[in-house]
Amino acid sequence: MTQIRRICVYCGSGPGRDPAFAAAARKLGQAMAKNGIGLVYGGGSVGLMGEVANAVLDNGGEVTGIIPEFLANREHMMRRGNIIRTRDMHERKQLMFDHADAFVALPGGVGTLEELVEQMTWAQLGRHRKPILLANIKGFWDPLSRLFEHMGQMEFIHSANLFKYYVADAIEDVLPMLMKAATEIAETQKAMAPEVAGRL
Repeated sequence: MTQIRRICVYCGSGPGRDPAFAAAARKLGQAMAKNGIGLVYGGGSVGLMGEVANAVLDNGGEVTGIIPEFLANREHMMRRGNIIRTRDMHERKQLMFDHADAFVALPGGVGTLEELVEQMTWAQLGRHRKPILLANIKGFWDPLSRLFEHMGQMEFIHSANLFKYYVADAIEDVLPMLMKAATEIAETQKAMAPEVAGRL
């Protein structure tokens, strides 16, 4: 049985149009802190990034922010918690992977999508089995789920057993779904050697 000790949360550096997104980020952060689960995230202090990180910290939780040097000012780097500054995006994403036991995507933009899909790609290639979950607040990720379904129907997704992700329509379901998913994964199946990631 595998435990969820830290969750990597991908999300927007802006708040988005719907206040429900920020509310969901805060609620997720509160739940993580309450359950003793640390946050790994992109290191920003504004937008949904700031909402989830501050909620974890304000409730006594642990936060690890990982941010490249060139984004420290642009994304208003968080001044609380443990902040790791990296040389580039690749190092950032590798460290986020290494520090996390699972991945959650809150609403966000192209950067959020890119980080999410990279983890899905690594999983489909058999490099890890850490759970990946879409926090589908107000149906935000519905278009992406339909696209994945279309790709499968067109036979461009062949490893359906490896291309596995979870969808939580309510933020309250995120942690229970991840905890259940983690019980099906051995510790040895979560890891990916850095030299393997460097070749992807």
